[in-house]
Amino acid sequence: MTDLIRSWVDSANSSETDFPLNNLPYGVFVAADGTPRCGTAIGDFVLDLAALEKAALLDFGGTLGRAGWNAFMALGSAEWMRLRQSLTEMLLEGAGTQAVVEPYLVPREGLRLLMPFDVSEYTDFYAGKHHAMNVGTMFRGPENALPPNWLHLPIGYNGRASSVVVSGTDVIRPHGQLKGPNDDAPRFGPSQRFDIELEMGAIVGQPSTGPISVAEAFDNIFGYVLLNDWSARDIQAWEYQPLGPFQAKATATTISPWIVTAAAMEPFRTTTPAREKPLLDYLVEPGPMLYDIALEVGLAPAGGTETIISRTNYKEMYYSSAQQLAHHTTSGCPMRVGDLLGSGTISGPERGNRGSLLELSWGGKEPLTLAGGETRSFIEDGDTLTLRGHAQGDGYRVGFGECKGTLLPARG
Repeated sequence: MTDLIRSWVDSANSSETDFPLNNLPYGVFVAADGTPRCGTAIGDFVLDLAALEKAALLDFGGTLGRAGWNAFMALGSAEWMRLRQSLTEMLLEGAGTQAVVEPYLVPREGLRLLMPFDVSEYTDFYAGKHHAMNVGTMFRGPENALPPNWLHLPIGYNGRASSVVVSGTDVIRPHGQLKGPNDDAPRFGPSQRFDIELEMGAIVGQPSTGPISVAEAFDNIFGYVLLNDWSARDIQAWEYQPLGPFQAKATATTISPWIVTAAAMEPFRTTTPAREKPLLDYLVEPGPMLYDIALEVGLAPAGGTETIISRTNYKEMYYSSAQQLAHHTTSGCPMRVGDLLGSGTISGPERGNRGSLLELSWGGKEPLTLAGGETRSFIEDGDTLTLRGHAQGDGYRVGFGECKGTLLPARG
């Protein structure tokens, strides 16, 4: 584990900040003149990278002046490391750069943050074993909880890139076909069992045109975000057979606004769990490719106090993002810069570790009690759901900020 890298930005040296110099996550913010631009979070500030490049203090071919990180990602890993090294040298305590660089710091509080990249394609996986066991047990019983293929490959489906939104975007309760247990025919109406899924999102930073190895996939991942895969469980229950999720997963997918780079996560690598059945050779990891990231979900009713309803860890995943990406390419499927891979719901072994309300309330049979005395089986209108996560170092942490959304009533 590396030590805290101290910065002349005092707030970056706090053990409570998500954004020490060890992190340097990338986002897009709206400047005072109304223009969107690339920046990096450092303590309580954002460093305006577009302005630094315009002033010739950085040179990355004009990519930092864009309203997204896709063009920079396309430059490749050598340039990824060069920017990280340049920023570290600019912000390092005792580097003698404060007078030159400080004018490009913008207070982070109150800044409007935008989507940090253009999502080329979005794929969501079903790769957390505790989640799969819980859901399978509810609907098929413990003997048949996992599908026969689950221990052999990371199951996934192609989602809607157009519905991926940044933290702070309101979500509208969806309509769809609903069918009760005793109904002969479906009805059309607002979802009554609307839910979240606590996930991590991996961002592909380099393209591929054919199969790649797990090691190559790991190197192609630019960074990670928190991801909330909003899910209409009642719509899904009726529509998913035989082809899987469709409209139930198309309402919205919320991501956190800061991309925490793979380089920043390097000290926190850990291994996937022991295999219950041997994987085929193409899926075997050559080294630790998961991360130790503490995660939590908060639920706050309209005007009420937030309750932390779940705490878990990314290291509970059965398949890593590198395994997911490698598997995705086996058919020859081209991967693009800006492709987003959802990890699948991250749940742990205990009730308090479950990453969805479907699991936490056991399908509505065991409602949660919130801090104000209210109960929840699924999300109600006005509820705000907030995902948080960080990797813990010695006296510092590398965090993702918040991934937040509020559910608004259905329209019409």
